[in-house]
Amino acid sequence: MSILLVIFLYATWSSIFPLGKMALEHCPPVFLTSMRMLLAGLLLTGFVAIAKPKLLKMYKIQWISIILLAFFSIYLTNILEFWGLQHLTAAKTCFIYSLSPFFAAFFSYLHFKEKINKKKMLGLGIGFLGIMPVLIMQNGSDEFLKAFSFFSWPELAIVGAAMFSVYGWVLLRVIVKKHTISPIVANGSSMLIGGMFALAHSFFIDSWAPTPIETGFVGSFFKSIFLMTFISNIVCYNLYGYMLKKYTATFLSFVGLLSPIFASLTSWILLGEMPSLVILGSTCIVCIGLYIVYQAELKQGYIVKKDKESKLKPVSS
Repeated sequence: MSILLVIFLYATWSSIFPLGKMALEHCPPVFLTSMRMLLAGLLLTGFVAIAKPKLLKMYKIQWISIILLAFFSIYLTNILEFWGLQHLTAAKTCFIYSLSPFFAAFFSYLHFKEKINKKKMLGLGIGFLGIMPVLIMQNGSDEFLKAFSFFSWPELAIVGAAMFSVYGWVLLRVIVKKHTISPIVANGSSMLIGGMFALAHSFFIDSWAPTPIETGFVGSFFKSIFLMTFISNIVCYNLYGYMLKKYTATFLSFVGLLSPIFASLTSWILLGEMPSLVILGSTCIVCIGLYIVYQAELKQGYIVKKDKESKLKPVSS
């Protein structure tokens, strides 16, 4: 059942890309990041302050970890993501995010010494090959921003966003498991701090006359912000933090290879971007790779199972 919850997580999270594309029609990416994160941070920390205020009392080392999480996972990730999303289709942006399992495997090896055995490499390779036809198939509006012969600056920005996002999740796993901070406190406080970083950045680069929001679209902008905040920051961020107690960042990021499939469907519904049969074929290949990675991590002891299975000792790294 928990694996279905992980799939539900990414199916829901993928809707953020077309919603973000719609919001960017009325404001710049840095301001969008600041408003979304400040709103989410205030809601989450406000809830904790009312329900369990003692949870907000943290040591210096815990606050340092929260600030690092805010900088990488909230500030850098979202600014790069929304800037790249301005020039790419919502589906293609999500496709490029599919590089995240490789960053997750690398960072998990550095932080947790999680082994990348041959079976796991096989699964990752199959998943990457499965997503390649979709990457090649998608066409974005980014030809005028070429960085190299095969990559544009918006595409590189999304690659950077994927890398910083995964590093943020690894930091969150450290915070939740080693610093004993609840996921809702870690997420809420990091979103609030990251939103402050983005708002300060927006003051210097955006046109405030009186705000960076396009005239006549304030209402629709805040409707998008509230919807994105509820789906991503309230539901998905905290569900992901909960899932990190059971699964590794590598495995969770690999399940994210299914996100382009869901993103293409929501983009079709909201933006009229038609999906292709190639996506269906890629989904089948990705699922094969996903099953191989799951079995490898289960055997290594990195995935915690309930009841009798929880008695199995994890393989030492």
